[in-house]
Amino acid sequence: MNPISGSFALLRAAFVLAREGVIEALPAEGLPPMARLAHRIATLVARRSADNRARSERLSRALNRLGPSYVKLGQFLATRPDIVGQEIARELELLQDKVPPFPREEAIAEIELSLGRTVGELFLEFGEVVGAASIAQVHRARVMMPDGGERTVAVKVIRPGIRSRFRHDLGVFYFAARTAERFVFSLRRLRPVAIVDTLAQSTKIEMDLRLEAAAFSEMGENTADDPGFRVPSVDWERTGRDVLTMDWVDGIKMNDVAAAAAAGHDMQALGVAVVQSFLRHAMRDGFFHADMHPGNLFVAPDGAIVAVDLGIMGRLDPRHRRFLAEILYGFIRRDYRRVAEVHFEAGYVPRRHDVASFAQAIRAIGEPIHGQSAETISMAHLLTLLFEVTELFDMETQPELILLQKTMVVVEGVARAYDPRFNMWVAAEPVVSDYIMGQLGPRAALRDAREGLESLRRILSSIPQAATGLEALAAQLPDLVENGIRIDDNALRRLQTERRGSVLSGRIAEWLIAISLVAIAVTLVFGGG
Repeated sequence: MNPISGSFALLRAAFVLAREGVIEALPAEGLPPMARLAHRIATLVARRSADNRARSERLSRALNRLGPSYVKLGQFLATRPDIVGQEIARELELLQDKVPPFPREEAIAEIELSLGRTVGELFLEFGEVVGAASIAQVHRARVMMPDGGERTVAVKVIRPGIRSRFRHDLGVFYFAARTAERFVFSLRRLRPVAIVDTLAQSTKIEMDLRLEAAAFSEMGENTADDPGFRVPSVDWERTGRDVLTMDWVDGIKMNDVAAAAAAGHDMQALGVAVVQSFLRHAMRDGFFHADMHPGNLFVAPDGAIVAVDLGIMGRLDPRHRRFLAEILYGFIRRDYRRVAEVHFEAGYVPRRHDVASFAQAIRAIGEPIHGQSAETISMAHLLTLLFEVTELFDMETQPELILLQKTMVVVEGVARAYDPRFNMWVAAEPVVSDYIMGQLGPRAALRDAREGLESLRRILSSIPQAATGLEALAAQLPDLVENGIRIDDNALRRLQTERRGSVLSGRIAEWLIAISLVAIAVTLVFGGG
Protein backbone atom coordinates (compact mmCIF):
# COMPACT_ATOMS: atom_id res chain seq x y z
CA MET A 1 0.00 0.00 0.00
CA ASN A 2 1.39 3.43 -0.92
CA PRO A 3 1.91 6.00 1.86
CA ILE A 4 -0.84 8.37 0.66
CA SER A 5 -3.63 5.79 0.56
CA GLY A 6 -2.32 4.25 3.78
CA SER A 7 -2.41 7.64 5.51
CA PHE A 8 -5.96 8.32 4.33
CA ALA A 9 -7.10 4.88 5.54
CA LEU A 10 -5.58 5.51 8.97
CA LEU A 11 -7.21 8.96 9.12
CA ARG A 12 -10.58 7.36 8.35
CA ALA A 13 -10.08 4.79 11.10
CA ALA A 14 -9.09 7.55 13.56
CA PHE A 15 -12.19 9.58 12.61
CA VAL A 16 -14.54 6.61 13.17
CA LEU A 17 -12.92 5.89 16.55
CA ALA A 18 -13.28 9.57 17.49
CA ARG A 19 -16.85 9.77 16.19
CA GLU A 20 -17.93 6.76 18.25
CA GLY A 21 -16.40 8.25 21.39
CA VAL A 22 -13.57 5.73 21.79
CA ILE A 23 -10.77 8.32 21.92
CA GLU A 24 -12.83 10.59 24.17
CA ALA A 25 -13.16 7.70 26.66
CA LEU A 26 -9.38 7.25 26.90
CA PRO A 27 -7.58 9.10 29.73
CA ALA A 28 -5.81 12.33 28.71
CA GLU A 29 -3.59 12.67 31.77
CA GLY A 30 0.13 12.60 31.06
CA LEU A 31 -0.21 13.04 27.29
CA PRO A 32 2.20 15.37 25.45
CA PRO A 33 0.74 18.69 24.18
CA MET A 34 0.00 17.53 20.61
CA ALA A 35 -1.66 14.32 21.86
CA ARG A 36 -3.77 16.37 24.32
CA LEU A 37 -4.88 18.60 21.44
CA ALA A 38 -5.85 15.54 19.38
CA HIS A 39 -7.79 14.18 22.37
CA ARG A 40 -9.65 17.50 22.70
CA ILE A 41 -10.55 17.51 19.00
CA ALA A 42 -11.75 13.89 19.24
CA THR A 43 -14.00 14.93 22.15
CA LEU A 44 -15.62 17.61 19.97
CA VAL A 45 -16.12 15.14 17.09
CA ALA A 46 -17.71 12.39 19.26
CA ARG A 47 -21.42 11.70 18.99
CA ARG A 48 -23.26 12.96 22.04
CA SER A 49 -25.14 9.66 22.18
CA ALA A 50 -21.80 8.03 22.99
CA ASP A 51 -21.76 9.61 26.45
CA ASN A 52 -24.00 6.97 27.98
CA ARG A 53 -22.23 3.95 26.45
CA ALA A 54 -19.44 1.95 28.07
CA ARG A 55 -16.05 2.13 26.38
CA SER A 56 -16.22 -1.55 25.40
CA GLU A 57 -19.53 -0.85 23.63
CA ARG A 58 -17.99 2.17 21.86
CA LEU A 59 -15.06 0.04 20.72
CA SER A 60 -17.37 -2.67 19.43
CA ARG A 61 -19.51 -0.16 17.54
CA ALA A 62 -16.49 1.60 15.99
CA LEU A 63 -14.70 -1.57 14.87
CA ASN A 64 -17.88 -3.03 13.40
CA ARG A 65 -18.36 0.22 11.45
CA LEU A 66 -14.81 -0.04 10.10
CA GLY A 67 -15.41 -3.58 8.87
CA PRO A 68 -14.78 -7.27 9.58
CA SER A 69 -10.99 -7.07 9.37
CA TYR A 70 -10.95 -4.39 12.08
CA VAL A 71 -13.15 -6.61 14.24
CA LYS A 72 -10.61 -9.40 13.76
CA LEU A 73 -7.80 -6.97 14.60
CA GLY A 74 -9.61 -5.96 17.78
CA GLN A 75 -10.14 -9.58 18.81
CA PHE A 76 -6.49 -10.25 18.06
CA LEU A 77 -5.28 -7.26 20.12
CA ALA A 78 -7.29 -8.62 23.03
CA THR A 79 -4.45 -11.16 23.25
CA ARG A 80 -1.82 -8.41 23.60
CA PRO A 81 -2.28 -6.53 26.91
CA ASP A 82 1.39 -5.56 26.60
CA ILE A 83 0.41 -3.33 23.65
CA VAL A 84 -3.07 -2.00 24.46
CA GLY A 85 -3.01 -2.35 28.25
CA GLN A 86 -4.83 -4.84 30.45
CA GLU A 87 -8.01 -2.76 30.76
CA ILE A 88 -8.56 -2.29 27.01
CA ALA A 89 -7.55 -5.91 26.36
CA ARG A 90 -10.33 -7.04 28.70
CA GLU A 91 -12.81 -4.80 26.87
CA LEU A 92 -11.68 -6.13 23.48
CA GLU A 93 -12.30 -9.67 24.73
CA LEU A 94 -16.00 -8.72 24.82
CA LEU A 95 -15.90 -7.72 21.14
CA GLN A 96 -18.34 -9.70 19.05
CA ASP A 97 -19.04 -9.68 15.32
CA LYS A 98 -22.25 -7.76 14.67
CA VAL A 99 -22.59 -8.53 10.99
CA PRO A 100 -25.99 -9.23 9.44
CA PRO A 101 -26.30 -12.54 7.55
CA PHE A 102 -26.11 -12.52 3.78
CA PRO A 103 -29.08 -13.95 1.82
CA ARG A 104 -29.59 -17.72 1.59
CA GLU A 105 -29.54 -17.42 -2.22
CA GLU A 106 -25.99 -16.02 -2.13
CA ALA A 107 -24.92 -18.87 0.16
CA ILE A 108 -26.36 -21.40 -2.31
CA ALA A 109 -24.48 -19.70 -5.18
CA GLU A 110 -21.20 -19.89 -3.21
CA ILE A 111 -21.75 -23.60 -2.44
CA GLU A 112 -22.56 -24.52 -6.03
CA LEU A 113 -19.60 -22.55 -7.38
CA SER A 114 -17.21 -24.12 -4.86
CA LEU A 115 -18.41 -27.73 -5.18
CA GLY A 116 -19.56 -27.78 -8.82
CA ARG A 117 -22.89 -29.41 -7.96
CA THR A 118 -26.37 -28.09 -7.24
CA VAL A 119 -27.62 -27.77 -3.68
CA GLY A 120 -30.39 -30.23 -4.56
CA GLU A 121 -27.78 -32.85 -5.45
CA LEU A 122 -25.79 -32.21 -2.28
CA PHE A 123 -28.48 -31.84 0.38
CA LEU A 124 -31.94 -33.24 1.08
CA GLU A 125 -32.73 -29.94 2.80
CA PHE A 126 -30.77 -26.68 3.07
CA GLY A 127 -32.12 -24.42 5.81
CA GLU A 128 -31.85 -20.79 6.81
CA VAL A 129 -28.95 -19.15 8.67
CA VAL A 130 -28.38 -20.24 12.27
CA GLY A 131 -25.34 -18.02 12.95
CA ALA A 132 -23.45 -15.26 11.12
CA ALA A 133 -20.00 -13.74 11.66
CA SER A 134 -17.63 -11.47 9.76
CA ILE A 135 -15.99 -14.20 7.66
CA ALA A 136 -18.69 -16.85 7.25
CA GLN A 137 -22.14 -17.97 8.31
CA VAL A 138 -23.63 -21.35 9.21
CA HIS A 139 -26.76 -23.09 7.88
CA ARG A 140 -28.47 -26.22 9.15
CA ALA A 141 -29.02 -28.92 6.52
CA ARG A 142 -29.83 -32.60 6.05
CA VAL A 143 -27.96 -35.14 3.92
CA MET A 144 -28.49 -38.73 2.76
CA MET A 145 -26.23 -41.34 4.35
CA PRO A 146 -24.64 -44.14 2.26
CA ASP A 147 -26.86 -46.67 4.07
CA GLY A 148 -30.00 -44.77 3.05
CA GLY A 149 -30.51 -42.98 6.38
CA GLU A 150 -30.48 -39.23 7.00
CA ARG A 151 -28.41 -37.03 9.28
CA THR A 152 -28.28 -33.36 10.25
CA VAL A 153 -25.18 -31.34 9.35
CA ALA A 154 -23.84 -27.82 9.82
CA VAL A 155 -22.81 -26.05 6.60
CA LYS A 156 -20.37 -23.13 6.90
CA VAL A 157 -20.23 -20.76 3.91
CA ILE A 158 -17.70 -17.97 3.24
CA ARG A 159 -19.10 -14.43 3.03
CA PRO A 160 -18.95 -13.19 -0.62
CA GLY A 161 -16.21 -10.60 -1.31
CA ILE A 162 -14.57 -11.00 2.09
CA ARG A 163 -11.09 -11.87 0.75
CA SER A 164 -10.64 -8.66 -1.25
CA ARG A 165 -11.79 -6.59 1.73
CA PHE A 166 -9.29 -8.28 4.03
CA ARG A 167 -6.44 -7.83 1.51
CA HIS A 168 -7.08 -4.09 1.41
CA ASP A 169 -7.33 -3.66 5.18
CA LEU A 170 -4.26 -5.80 5.86
CA GLY A 171 -2.34 -3.38 3.64
CA VAL A 172 -3.42 -0.58 5.99
CA PHE A 173 -2.34 -2.58 9.05
CA TYR A 174 1.08 -3.27 7.51
CA PHE A 175 1.52 0.42 6.69
CA ALA A 176 0.70 1.36 10.30
CA ALA A 177 3.00 -1.36 11.72
CA ARG A 178 5.98 -0.40 9.54
CA THR A 179 5.50 3.28 10.35
CA ALA A 180 5.37 2.48 14.06
CA GLU A 181 8.53 0.34 13.89
CA ARG A 182 10.37 3.09 12.06
CA PHE A 183 9.41 6.10 14.17
CA VAL A 184 8.34 4.78 17.61
CA PHE A 185 11.44 3.14 19.06
CA SER A 186 9.65 1.80 22.15
CA LEU A 187 7.39 -0.33 19.93
CA ARG A 188 10.19 -2.14 18.09
CA ARG A 189 10.56 -4.64 20.93
CA LEU A 190 6.90 -5.63 20.38
CA ARG A 191 7.55 -6.36 16.66
CA PRO A 192 4.30 -4.91 15.27
CA VAL A 193 5.05 -6.12 11.72
CA ALA A 194 5.46 -9.67 13.02
CA ILE A 195 2.13 -9.29 14.82
CA VAL A 196 0.40 -8.29 11.58
CA ASP A 197 2.16 -11.21 9.86
CA THR A 198 0.57 -13.55 12.40
CA LEU A 199 -2.84 -11.93 11.91
CA ALA A 200 -2.51 -12.12 8.11
CA GLN A 201 -1.51 -15.78 8.17
CA SER A 202 -4.29 -16.77 10.55
CA THR A 203 -6.97 -14.97 8.52
CA LYS A 204 -5.65 -16.44 5.27
CA ILE A 205 -6.04 -19.92 6.74
CA GLU A 206 -9.40 -19.02 8.26
CA MET A 207 -10.76 -18.02 4.84
CA ASP A 208 -9.91 -21.36 3.17
CA LEU A 209 -12.42 -23.76 4.66
CA ARG A 210 -10.52 -26.78 3.32
CA LEU A 211 -7.78 -25.93 5.81
CA GLU A 212 -10.29 -25.68 8.63
CA ALA A 213 -11.65 -29.08 7.57
CA ALA A 214 -8.11 -30.47 7.72
CA ALA A 215 -7.74 -28.98 11.23
CA PHE A 216 -10.92 -30.79 12.32
CA SER A 217 -9.54 -34.02 10.86
CA GLU A 218 -6.12 -33.66 12.52
CA MET A 219 -7.52 -32.67 15.91
CA GLY A 220 -10.05 -35.50 15.68
CA GLU A 221 -7.20 -37.99 15.25
CA ASN A 222 -5.16 -36.39 18.06
CA THR A 223 -8.05 -36.44 20.55
CA ALA A 224 -9.68 -39.74 19.58
CA ASP A 225 -8.81 -41.27 22.96
CA ASP A 226 -9.04 -38.11 25.08
CA PRO A 227 -11.58 -38.18 27.91
CA GLY A 228 -14.34 -35.57 27.77
CA PHE A 229 -13.30 -33.78 24.56
CA ARG A 230 -14.07 -34.21 20.85
CA VAL A 231 -14.63 -32.34 17.60
CA PRO A 232 -17.24 -32.93 14.86
CA SER A 233 -16.28 -35.11 11.89
CA VAL A 234 -16.04 -33.55 8.41
CA ASP A 235 -18.16 -34.46 5.39
CA TRP A 236 -15.41 -34.20 2.76
CA GLU A 237 -17.78 -34.81 -0.16
CA ARG A 238 -19.55 -31.52 0.67
CA THR A 239 -16.46 -29.47 1.59
CA GLY A 240 -14.43 -27.06 -0.58
CA ARG A 241 -12.57 -23.77 -0.36
CA ASP A 242 -15.74 -21.78 0.37
CA VAL A 243 -17.91 -24.38 2.11
CA LEU A 244 -17.40 -26.74 5.05
CA THR A 245 -19.90 -29.43 6.03
CA MET A 246 -19.59 -31.24 9.37
CA ASP A 247 -21.67 -33.10 11.93
CA TRP A 248 -24.34 -31.06 13.67
CA VAL A 249 -23.55 -30.55 17.37
CA ASP A 250 -26.41 -31.10 19.81
CA GLY A 251 -25.50 -29.46 23.07
CA ILE A 252 -25.41 -26.32 25.18
CA LYS A 253 -23.04 -23.50 24.26
CA MET A 254 -20.58 -22.96 27.08
CA ASN A 255 -21.37 -19.24 27.17
CA ASP A 256 -24.76 -20.23 28.60
CA VAL A 257 -23.51 -21.21 32.05
CA ALA A 258 -26.99 -21.22 33.60
CA ALA A 259 -28.31 -23.68 31.00
CA ALA A 260 -25.37 -26.04 31.59
CA ALA A 261 -26.01 -25.93 35.35
CA ALA A 262 -29.76 -26.48 34.85
CA ALA A 263 -29.00 -29.55 32.68
CA GLY A 264 -27.21 -31.10 35.67
CA HIS A 265 -23.64 -31.02 34.34
CA ASP A 266 -20.68 -31.09 36.78
CA MET A 267 -19.59 -27.47 36.59
CA GLN A 268 -16.23 -27.89 38.36
CA ALA A 269 -15.33 -30.88 36.18
CA LEU A 270 -16.12 -28.88 33.03
CA GLY A 271 -13.83 -26.05 34.18
CA VAL A 272 -10.96 -28.46 34.73
CA ALA A 273 -11.66 -30.34 31.47
CA VAL A 274 -11.50 -27.25 29.26
CA VAL A 275 -8.11 -26.17 30.69
CA GLN A 276 -6.56 -29.64 30.72
CA SER A 277 -7.77 -30.33 27.17
CA PHE A 278 -6.15 -27.14 25.92
CA LEU A 279 -2.85 -27.84 27.68
CA ARG A 280 -2.85 -31.43 26.45
CA HIS A 281 -3.33 -30.29 22.85
CA ALA A 282 -0.63 -27.61 23.11
CA MET A 283 2.02 -29.71 24.85
CA ARG A 284 1.38 -33.25 23.68
CA ASP A 285 0.29 -32.48 20.10
CA GLY A 286 1.75 -29.02 19.45
CA PHE A 287 -1.59 -28.25 17.74
CA PHE A 288 -4.32 -26.39 19.60
CA HIS A 289 -7.59 -24.52 19.09
CA ALA A 290 -6.53 -20.86 19.24
CA ASP A 291 -10.06 -19.38 19.34
CA MET A 292 -11.35 -21.36 22.30
CA HIS A 293 -13.87 -18.82 23.62
CA PRO A 294 -17.10 -20.21 25.13
CA GLY A 295 -19.13 -19.44 22.01
CA ASN A 296 -17.03 -22.04 20.15
CA LEU A 297 -17.48 -24.75 22.80
CA PHE A 298 -20.51 -26.95 23.47
CA VAL A 299 -21.38 -29.24 26.36
CA ALA A 300 -22.78 -32.42 24.82
CA PRO A 301 -25.57 -34.38 26.59
CA ASP A 302 -22.95 -36.90 27.82
CA GLY A 303 -20.94 -34.08 29.45
CA ALA A 304 -18.13 -34.00 26.87
CA ILE A 305 -16.81 -30.70 25.52
CA VAL A 306 -17.24 -30.37 21.74
CA ALA A 307 -15.16 -27.68 19.99
CA VAL A 308 -16.20 -25.97 16.74
CA ASP A 309 -14.86 -23.14 14.54
CA LEU A 310 -11.29 -24.34 14.06
CA GLY A 311 -10.40 -21.56 11.64
CA ILE A 312 -7.64 -20.25 13.92
CA MET A 313 -5.22 -22.93 15.10
CA GLY A 314 -1.89 -22.66 16.86
CA ARG A 315 1.22 -24.80 16.48
CA LEU A 316 4.26 -25.23 18.69
CA ASP A 317 7.35 -27.12 17.59
CA PRO A 318 8.89 -29.63 20.06
CA ARG A 319 11.48 -27.09 21.20
CA HIS A 320 8.93 -24.46 22.20
CA ARG A 321 6.65 -27.07 23.78
CA ARG A 322 9.48 -28.19 26.00
CA PHE A 323 10.35 -24.63 26.99
CA LEU A 324 6.69 -23.88 27.75
CA ALA A 325 6.32 -26.98 29.90
CA GLU A 326 9.50 -26.21 31.84
CA ILE A 327 8.42 -22.60 32.44
CA LEU A 328 4.99 -23.66 33.73
CA TYR A 329 6.48 -26.50 35.76
CA GLY A 330 9.03 -24.12 37.26
CA PHE A 331 6.24 -21.77 38.39
CA ILE A 332 4.27 -24.70 39.82
CA ARG A 333 7.34 -26.00 41.72
CA ARG A 334 8.55 -22.47 42.56
CA ASP A 335 11.88 -23.21 40.84
CA TYR A 336 12.43 -19.65 39.60
CA ARG A 337 16.07 -20.19 38.74
CA ARG A 338 15.05 -22.88 36.23
CA VAL A 339 12.31 -20.63 34.79
CA ALA A 340 14.95 -17.95 34.22
CA GLU A 341 17.43 -20.41 32.68
CA VAL A 342 14.78 -21.66 30.25
CA HIS A 343 14.13 -18.10 29.04
CA PHE A 344 17.86 -17.74 28.29
CA GLU A 345 18.16 -21.20 26.69
CA ALA A 346 15.20 -20.41 24.42
CA GLY A 347 16.79 -17.11 23.38
CA TYR A 348 13.83 -15.14 24.73
CA VAL A 349 16.09 -12.94 26.88
CA PRO A 350 19.39 -11.56 25.47
CA ARG A 351 22.55 -13.14 26.88
CA ARG A 352 23.90 -9.78 28.03
CA HIS A 353 21.51 -9.94 31.01
CA ASP A 354 22.18 -11.81 34.24
CA VAL A 355 20.31 -15.08 34.88
CA ALA A 356 20.24 -14.52 38.66
CA SER A 357 18.72 -11.05 38.28
CA PHE A 358 16.09 -12.38 35.89
CA ALA A 359 15.31 -15.23 38.33
CA GLN A 360 14.82 -12.62 41.05
CA ALA A 361 12.31 -10.80 38.82
CA ILE A 362 10.50 -14.08 38.07
CA ARG A 363 10.31 -14.79 41.81
CA ALA A 364 8.59 -11.42 42.28
CA ILE A 365 5.86 -12.72 39.95
CA GLY A 366 5.57 -16.27 41.27
CA GLU A 367 5.67 -15.83 45.03
CA PRO A 368 2.57 -13.58 45.32
CA ILE A 369 0.63 -16.11 43.20
CA HIS A 370 1.45 -18.97 45.55
CA GLY A 371 0.46 -16.84 48.50
CA GLN A 372 -3.04 -16.16 47.15
CA SER A 373 -6.22 -18.16 47.59
CA ALA A 374 -7.31 -20.37 44.70
CA GLU A 375 -10.03 -18.05 43.44
CA THR A 376 -7.65 -15.09 43.05
CA ILE A 377 -4.86 -16.82 41.11
CA SER A 378 -5.20 -15.46 37.58
CA MET A 379 -3.27 -16.40 34.47
CA ALA A 380 -4.23 -13.02 32.96
CA HIS A 381 -2.62 -11.26 35.93
CA LEU A 382 0.47 -13.45 35.64
CA LEU A 383 0.86 -12.61 31.95
CA THR A 384 0.51 -8.88 32.68
CA LEU A 385 3.32 -9.08 35.26
CA LEU A 386 5.43 -11.23 32.93
CA PHE A 387 5.09 -8.65 30.13
CA GLU A 388 6.26 -5.91 32.49
CA VAL A 389 9.26 -7.93 33.71
CA THR A 390 10.37 -9.16 30.29
CA GLU A 391 10.27 -5.59 28.97
CA LEU A 392 12.83 -4.65 31.62
CA PHE A 393 15.07 -7.44 30.27
CA ASP A 394 14.58 -6.56 26.56
CA MET A 395 12.63 -9.73 25.72
CA GLU A 396 11.22 -9.50 22.20
CA THR A 397 7.72 -10.66 21.33
CA GLN A 398 7.64 -14.31 20.25
CA PRO A 399 5.05 -14.55 17.43
CA GLU A 400 4.69 -18.31 17.82
CA LEU A 401 3.56 -17.80 21.44
CA ILE A 402 1.02 -15.01 20.80
CA LEU A 403 -1.91 -17.32 20.10
CA LEU A 404 -0.91 -19.58 22.98
CA GLN A 405 -0.87 -16.68 25.44
CA LYS A 406 -4.28 -15.51 24.26
CA THR A 407 -5.86 -18.94 24.50
CA MET A 408 -4.47 -19.60 27.97
CA VAL A 409 -6.20 -16.46 29.21
CA VAL A 410 -9.46 -17.31 27.41
CA VAL A 411 -9.71 -20.89 28.70
CA GLU A 412 -8.99 -19.68 32.21
CA GLY A 413 -11.94 -17.31 31.86
CA VAL A 414 -14.18 -20.16 30.70
CA ALA A 415 -13.08 -22.30 33.65
CA ARG A 416 -13.71 -19.50 36.15
CA ALA A 417 -17.20 -18.95 34.75
CA TYR A 418 -17.96 -22.58 35.62
CA ASP A 419 -16.07 -22.61 38.93
CA PRO A 420 -15.34 -19.23 40.58
CA ARG A 421 -12.79 -20.96 42.87
CA PHE A 422 -10.95 -22.54 39.95
CA ASN A 423 -7.19 -22.90 40.52
CA MET A 424 -5.32 -22.74 37.22
CA TRP A 425 -2.13 -24.21 38.67
CA VAL A 426 -3.75 -27.19 40.37
CA ALA A 427 -5.63 -28.01 37.16
CA ALA A 428 -2.49 -27.62 35.01
CA GLU A 429 -0.09 -29.65 37.17
CA PRO A 430 -1.12 -33.21 36.09
CA VAL A 431 -0.84 -32.38 32.38
CA VAL A 432 2.41 -30.44 32.72
CA SER A 433 3.95 -33.09 35.02
CA ASP A 434 3.03 -35.87 32.60
CA TYR A 435 4.58 -33.96 29.72
CA ILE A 436 7.74 -33.23 31.72
CA MET A 437 8.12 -36.91 32.61
CA GLY A 438 7.65 -37.79 28.95
CA GLN A 439 10.35 -35.32 27.93
CA LEU A 440 12.86 -35.66 30.78
CA GLY A 441 12.10 -39.00 32.45
CA PRO A 442 13.04 -42.62 31.62
CA ARG A 443 10.64 -42.74 28.66
CA ALA A 444 12.37 -39.75 27.13
CA ALA A 445 15.81 -41.36 27.63
CA LEU A 446 14.67 -44.51 25.83
CA ARG A 447 13.12 -42.47 23.03
CA ASP A 448 16.27 -40.34 22.61
CA ALA A 449 18.42 -43.51 22.53
CA ARG A 450 16.15 -45.01 19.88
CA GLU A 451 16.29 -41.81 17.79
CA GLY A 452 20.10 -41.75 18.18
CA LEU A 453 20.39 -45.32 16.92
CA GLU A 454 18.13 -44.49 13.97
CA SER A 455 20.30 -41.47 13.09
CA LEU A 456 23.41 -43.67 13.30
CA ARG A 457 21.77 -46.24 11.02
CA ARG A 458 21.01 -43.52 8.42
CA ILE A 459 24.62 -42.30 8.56
CA LEU A 460 26.00 -45.82 8.12
CA SER A 461 23.63 -46.49 5.21
CA SER A 462 24.91 -43.38 3.41
CA ILE A 463 28.60 -44.40 3.68
CA PRO A 464 28.61 -46.48 0.44
CA GLN A 465 27.28 -43.49 -1.55
CA ALA A 466 29.84 -41.18 0.04
CA ALA A 467 32.61 -43.71 -0.72
CA THR A 468 31.52 -43.84 -4.39
CA GLY A 469 31.69 -40.05 -4.63
CA LEU A 470 35.13 -39.94 -3.00
CA GLU A 471 36.36 -42.65 -5.36
CA ALA A 472 35.19 -40.63 -8.39
CA LEU A 473 36.84 -37.47 -7.01
CA ALA A 474 40.11 -39.34 -6.38
CA ALA A 475 40.12 -40.62 -9.98
CA GLN A 476 39.81 -37.03 -11.35
CA LEU A 477 42.08 -35.32 -8.80
CA PRO A 478 45.39 -35.71 -10.76
CA ASP A 479 43.80 -34.08 -13.83
CA LEU A 480 42.39 -31.21 -11.73
CA VAL A 481 45.78 -30.63 -10.07
CA GLU A 482 47.61 -30.59 -13.41
CA ASN A 483 45.13 -28.67 -15.59
CA GLY A 484 42.80 -26.88 -13.15
CA ILE A 485 39.10 -26.29 -13.80
CA ARG A 486 38.34 -25.67 -17.49
CA ILE A 487 35.56 -23.30 -18.57
CA ASP A 488 34.73 -23.02 -22.29
CA ASP A 489 34.09 -19.73 -24.15
CA ASN A 490 30.30 -20.19 -24.22
CA ALA A 491 30.22 -20.56 -20.44
CA LEU A 492 32.25 -17.36 -20.02
CA ARG A 493 29.88 -15.42 -22.31
CA ARG A 494 26.86 -16.66 -20.30
CA LEU A 495 28.51 -15.61 -17.02
CA GLN A 496 29.29 -12.14 -18.43
CA THR A 497 25.69 -11.63 -19.60
CA GLU A 498 24.26 -12.77 -16.27
CA ARG A 499 26.65 -10.49 -14.37
CA ARG A 500 25.61 -7.43 -16.40
CA GLY A 501 21.95 -8.26 -15.88
CA SER A 502 22.36 -8.63 -12.13
CA VAL A 503 24.26 -5.32 -11.84
CA LEU A 504 21.59 -3.50 -13.89
CA SER A 505 18.71 -4.97 -11.89
CA GLY A 506 20.52 -4.11 -8.67
CA ARG A 507 20.92 -0.45 -9.76
CA ILE A 508 17.24 -0.23 -10.73
CA ALA A 509 16.21 -1.69 -7.36
CA GLU A 510 18.41 0.84 -5.52
CA TRP A 511 16.84 3.78 -7.40
CA LEU A 512 13.31 2.49 -6.79
CA ILE A 513 14.00 2.13 -3.08
CA ALA A 514 15.49 5.64 -2.92
CA ILE A 515 12.51 7.18 -4.75
CA SER A 516 10.09 5.33 -2.47
CA LEU A 517 11.86 6.55 0.67
CA VAL A 518 11.79 10.16 -0.56
CA ALA A 519 8.05 9.86 -1.32
CA ILE A 520 7.33 8.46 2.14
CA ALA A 521 9.38 11.19 3.81
CA VAL A 522 7.58 13.97 1.86
CA THR A 523 4.19 12.46 2.67
CA LEU A 524 5.00 12.18 6.36
CA VAL A 525 6.41 15.71 6.60
CA PHE A 526 3.62 17.51 4.73
CA GLY A 527 0.86 15.12 5.80
CA GLY A 528 1.92 15.45 9.43
CA GLY A 529 1.92 19.21 9.19
